[in-house]
Amino acid sequence: DDLAMAALGSLEAILVGGSAAPGDVLDRGREAGLRLVETYGMTETGGGCVYDGTPLDGVEVVAIDGRLEISGPVLAAGYLTPDGRLVDSDEPDGGGPDASGFTLRAARRWLRTPDLGTVDDAGHVRVLGRRDQVIVTGGIKVHPGPVERVLLGSAGIAEAVVVGLPDEEWGAAVTAVVVPAADGPTPEVAALRESVAARLGRAHAPRSVVVVPALPLIGPGKVDRAGAARLAADILGGPGSPAQHKPRSAR
Repeated sequence: DDLAMAALGSLEAILVGGSAAPGDVLDRGREAGLRLVETYGMTETGGGCVYDGTPLDGVEVVAIDGRLEISGPVLAAGYLTPDGRLVDSDEPDGGGPDASGFTLRAARRWLRTPDLGTVDDAGHVRVLGRRDQVIVTGGIKVHPGPVERVLLGSAGIAEAVVVGLPDEEWGAAVTAVVVPAADGPTPEVAALRESVAARLGRAHAPRSVVVVPALPLIGPGKVDRAGAARLAADILGGPGSPAQHKPRSAR
């Protein structure tokens, strides 16, 4: 409401992080004059260490084979065992990351994150998504994030998550689980596929679209991707099911 927007508008900055925010939310907030700052970081970096793609002073981010690595004073010293001992088994130069993800390279300590991304020549960081969320379909790697952004920009969709389901022919089938917008048009599979294919390529187009009343969550606003995949698999019911399913509870 107006009172809430006025309060938000009085803030110097609003940090957005924890998980990827839908593009339309960021767009609408910025159009309303809110100073939204996208943050990136994790427990091992003491929270945010990259803001709107720019690392903090002293922090360096690189992408090695598409995987983001972070170095700088923000890194945790290690992990505590249940009995309170500090564990930090950094490997020497030339060794790969240990089980903790920390490693030494060129006498500098690095954290190998579970995230995929890019770093351009100016040092601007772009996070594509978690490595374990990549869908390999027909030998092509599909990052869910870009597909989800296209879907969220489509008419009739309020929320969306993209997962991979086992497929005998393709290895994994790109599957969209969506929540329809209130009083919006019913999402059409063909139109959604064409929209994604036009923006990202045919391999990225969801082979199935599952419409649900709400996405499963594992925290405030954080989608349970594994739960969404199980939900989609249950609804689709295995091979031979039609491409679009709408649960009886949807509307």
